[in-house]
Amino acid sequence: MTKRTRRAVAVLSAVLLSAAAAAGCSGKQGATPARLGDSRSPRAAGATGGPGSPGTAGTAGTTGAAGKGFTLVASGDVLPHTSIINAAATGGGGYDFKPMFSGVKDLVTAADLAICHSETVYGEDGGPFTGYPDFTSPPQVADGLKDAGYDGCSTASNHTLDDGGDGLKRTLDTFDKVGLKHAGSARTAAEAATVTTYTAGSAKVAHLAYTYDTNGHPMPEGQPWAVNLMEEEKIIADARAARKAGADVVLVSLHWGTEWQTAPDERQLTLGKALTASMSGGRPDIDMILGTHAHIPQAYEKVNGTWIIYGMGDQIAGEMFNDEGDHDLRGNYGSIGRFTFAPPAAPGQRWRVTKAEYVPQMMDLGAGKVVNLPAGLAKDPDHAAYKNAEDAISEAVLSRGAAKDGLTMGK
Repeated sequence: MTKRTRRAVAVLSAVLLSAAAAAGCSGKQGATPARLGDSRSPRAAGATGGPGSPGTAGTAGTTGAAGKGFTLVASGDVLPHTSIINAAATGGGGYDFKPMFSGVKDLVTAADLAICHSETVYGEDGGPFTGYPDFTSPPQVADGLKDAGYDGCSTASNHTLDDGGDGLKRTLDTFDKVGLKHAGSARTAAEAATVTTYTAGSAKVAHLAYTYDTNGHPMPEGQPWAVNLMEEEKIIADARAARKAGADVVLVSLHWGTEWQTAPDERQLTLGKALTASMSGGRPDIDMILGTHAHIPQAYEKVNGTWIIYGMGDQIAGEMFNDEGDHDLRGNYGSIGRFTFAPPAAPGQRWRVTKAEYVPQMMDLGAGKVVNLPAGLAKDPDHAAYKNAEDAISEAVLSRGAAKDGLTMGK
């Protein structure tokens, strides 16, 4: 998000919408991940583990055809504007965000691994909770994400330092408390040097996350590693370190792009090509790129044989106003990416995406929840707003020819 984004007074500005278009950020993330954090997904309890075990990630790329595949779902920005926070209020200072995610809960929980994007930091219990230009959200948002079935979130965004190191720490402490993993920000140098991982099927999945900026907020004193900044060499080095440490699949979340622009911008295109072209030992260093930040759905594209989602759009957001100050329904549109991975056909090869899908979703402000649009239209085929949203999302998602590479709309 940028300072160019304007909001209605009634909305009182987004908890997660950014304040600076291209503000410079001091500090540079410098710690290279040196080891994997063995974070087993609760939905992968039956997966085998341990170096050298059949179908495990003891040595990167050695998993054979006997291994077990998995499904991944990933979704866009969680942006609880003040109006959204107010809608979640239960009285007495309490908040409940679980109903807002109920419309996509079945879809999320059905996946073996589910990744969200938490853009704002959390305040203390009871608040105060602030909006534009520096945001703090109720920590109960994390309870809503966990209840929806998410296993973890990317936490690197231009709002990660809105409340300095204290806000960052509160957020990650809350994630730990509710059982959500996180990637992209860190409380200690040791945490910054540890790659977030999950076990999904028989794969060890590493999750890395980066942001283009922190809205000019400097890194906390003595903590240059607090937030991962989006630097090509750094991302590739981190991905290679994760692979060397045993990751079968490396996912990279990028908070990037130009707000309200459907087409990926030049930096997205250039960086996307460079990252997907990076290889070691004849194998890509990165297996998928998951993009956030633009507020609206952007294209999916297969580049150098690797899927890139340039932007998934907003998942949770209040009424949105674009750069011209106009109410823009696209700010409540998004997509969930769903990908089926299969073990490599031969030792040393990459895990293969055998099915690629997008599921259109919409934050229905009247209903107060995210709607799985294909499911919603199955129940009410004549719902004009849902149909218009599904059509607009599909047009954006397929705008760079992803259909020819097998991307289809899921339910």
